[in-house]
Amino acid sequence: LMAHTKTDTEPISSPGPNMEPQEGSDCCSCPEKWVGYRCNCYFISSEVKTWNESRSFCVSQNSSLLQLQNRDELGFMQFSKRFYWIGLSYNEERGAWLWEDGSAPSWDLFLSLETPDPKKCIVYKPMNGVVDESCEKENYYICKKTVVDSM
Repeated sequence: LMAHTKTDTEPISSPGPNMEPQEGSDCCSCPEKWVGYRCNCYFISSEVKTWNESRSFCVSQNSSLLQLQNRDELGFMQFSKRFYWIGLSYNEERGAWLWEDGSAPSWDLFLSLETPDPKKCIVYKPMNGVVDESCEKENYYICKKTVVDSM
């Protein structure tokens, strides 16, 4: 008999466009078309938008453009070859890059970016790195909502 134990190691997944973990995995229930992973819900776009359009879409879904907590947060997407807009923008007033909630990113999340151009926006490739690109460029995007545990 094979004992199936839930471990936090490598999920067995085939690299491909459909890298969705099972519905209701971990401790969260997410809206339809959203991916649940470690108590957050993620919307992985399949269409491209500018940074502002992406941000507006996420807000309309009661969420925000992706704010990364740690580099392996998107472990379920490690095979993705795409770059995605994330919710990092340059705040002129404070002279700093900030997440949507006003907090500063820890740049060690991003291996590849030294000093991004303040006039640009940030695209992220899961598990890999970031690039700054013109905010008017159309890219895929990721929205995130944090599921508050009802314990």
